[in-house]
Amino acid sequence: MTTAAAPDTATNTATTANAAPATAPTAPTAPTAPTAVNGRVIALAHYAARALLEGVLDRHGATFHQSVTLRVVAVAGGSIARDALVRDVTGSLKAEESVVHGVIGELTSAGLLSQDPAEASRLHLTAAGRELYERTTTEAAGITARLYAGIPAEDLAIAGRVLALVTERANAEQARP
Repeated sequence: MTTAAAPDTATNTATTANAAPATAPTAPTAPTAPTAVNGRVIALAHYAARALLEGVLDRHGATFHQSVTLRVVAVAGGSIARDALVRDVTGSLKAEESVVHGVIGELTSAGLLSQDPAEASRLHLTAAGRELYERTTTEAAGITARLYAGIPAEDLAIAGRVLALVTERANAEQARP
């Protein structure tokens, strides 16, 4: 015989006298669609997408930091002042300058960047550096297209504005004394 359902104040669910013992909830294997954006949602999206990008980079023997550094040089037209490169990558990755100088050293040693012989303060993408950048960017673009497929442009624009504002505020917060 069952009794009327009574609220279980510990879990806010209904229980009955003849009900099987409750099992502990399990963590979902995939996050459910949230109703609001928060730091965890942003972090989960970042790390999920970054893991896919790092898979592409691993296949080509590159690291995430190297990829970001090559991108800055490529977007600058293939040549950039070393100080500007360090400033851009440091700002993007929130990495110490020494780390970025180390990455530049790795890319130079690997023949992916070279110092301008006429202007020692400038760095250039080499043919091998441009090829690596273009190959990994093309592969990553295919993944990105699949990830964003079917999401309305209006939703992507809103998400872009929100994330840009969060980034701006986080950078301002980090700059505070």
